[in-house]
Amino acid sequence: MPKMKTHRGAAKRFKKTGTGKLKRSKAFRRHILTKKAAKTKMQLRKSGIVTAGDASRIAQLLPY
Repeated sequence: MPKMKTHRGAAKRFKKTGTGKLKRSKAFRRHILTKKAAKTKMQLRKSGIVTAGDASRIAQLLPY
């Protein structure tokens, strides 16, 4: 059986943490930033954790 391939799109968007959770970046930070508050933009800089329901699907795309 051949080796599984990593889904390259998912690999660019998600990283595994030391405990095995999946780290992601927040949305809504690309454009139309003038109407967003400074506090909102600061909070969007931080990374988030993928929810449990989505994590199982994304983990299949990132076997290694």
